Amino acid sequence: MATPPTSTKTSLGQRLNDHARAHWPALARVQLRFRGQFAYVDGQLPDGQLLPLLRLRYSGSASRWGFALYRASHDDYQDNYLPTGDTTGSPEEALDCACGLYLSDPTIWRQPHTPPN
Repeated sequence: MATPPTSTKTSLGQRLNDHARAHWPALARVQLRFRGQFAYVDGQLPDGQLLPLLRLRYSGSASRWGFALYRASHDDYQDNYLPTGDTTGSPEEALDCACGLYLSDPTIWRQPHTPPN
C-alpha cells in the first residue's frame, strides 16, 4: 500500500482547488484529508458547510487515482466508475463526477414534458 508523498498531497490540493474555482462556483473551496493511501475530498459551501464528495486512492501515480463516491445513504465511500468507464483517472475527473452528482441542478434529471399526440 503506497502512501502519497508530501509533495503529491500538496499538489493534489492545489490542483483540485484550482479546478473547483474554474468549474464549480457553488464551492467556496475543496478540503482534503489523508489517511494512508486515501485522500478524502470534501467541498466547502459558501456558508461553511462541508459536503463529503469522494475518496481518491493513491497507487503510485500523481496523475491517476482510484475513485470512490461518498454515499450519504450509508455514510461511506463506494468504489465507482468514472464517466469514461475507468475505475482510475485524474483527480479533476473524479471531482467533476462527484460534483456533477452532488451539486447539479436537480431539475436536469426530470424528463421534458411531451404533450400527447
